[in-house]
Amino acid sequence: MTETQIKLSKSDRQKVWFRSQFLQGSWNYERMQNLGWAYSLVPAIKKLYTTKEDRAAALERHMEFFNTHPYVAAPILGVTLALEEEKANGTDIDDTAIQGVKIGMMGPLAGIGDPVFWFTVRPILGALGASLAQAGNIMGPIIFFVAWNAIRMSFLWYTQEFGYKSGKEITKDMSGGILQDITKGASILGMFILAVLVQRWVSINFTVDLPATKLAEGAYIEFPKGMVSGPQLQGILGDALSGLSLTAEKANTLQAQLDSLIPGLMGLILTFICMWLLKKKVSPITMIVGLFVLGVLARLAGIM
Repeated sequence: MTETQIKLSKSDRQKVWFRSQFLQGSWNYERMQNLGWAYSLVPAIKKLYTTKEDRAAALERHMEFFNTHPYVAAPILGVTLALEEEKANGTDIDDTAIQGVKIGMMGPLAGIGDPVFWFTVRPILGALGASLAQAGNIMGPIIFFVAWNAIRMSFLWYTQEFGYKSGKEITKDMSGGILQDITKGASILGMFILAVLVQRWVSINFTVDLPATKLAEGAYIEFPKGMVSGPQLQGILGDALSGLSLTAEKANTLQAQLDSLIPGLMGLILTFICMWLLKKKVSPITMIVGLFVLGVLARLAGIM
């Protein structure tokens, strides 16, 4: 530990809080909120690190992938400030630990932001403001604007401070492996979140038809020739409702066969391929363009 402890003042933390309002300002498809995240931390990095090399290294480790609900990023910022402060004062905290805590927190917290802010607070304030505006009251939009931003900015500040103070507690006993345990747990939780996202967002559907299967007698409805009487129609409808096929052959598709084997198998394989390409230092932008071109060609060929 250094003899003179470097501390982030309230003013320093307020600068980070103010900059965090622009977390989405440089959103990109490769690393999403990483530029806004690094921009938010610049005042703290300048205060904690004095040399150009240390500042560049700090910015570089915060240029990694980051994405969560923009408002619940505040407690993650607070914990990160505490970890960076301890690291600047000589505590043995490596870059992987800091990134692991960030990734582990951003997934679970992202699921909180949408229902709390987008689906609860904003609709309530919007309904209040709209009702006043419909009555011709100019205070309708003003109340919505002021109340929404007051709640939003207060939440950002107080949760950032909560994260900062909690992060200080985490880093008090580094010898006991607290941070290592948190990092390990966060990584495991991140894997579960990633699996859920893969199942939900990665979708591959093949349109290739396979040879139809001939059904055995009794597995399909045999329609009578000629006119159909009322009782016969009732029987046909009853057979259909009981699950009998309307045709003597069962259509087969490649997608149905894959789904019967393991639902979502191709999406999982595609994810593993992308992870392998990332390890081979292939640019995410190149991968996105490649997947786009592959999807268009597969569609034109009638495969997907």
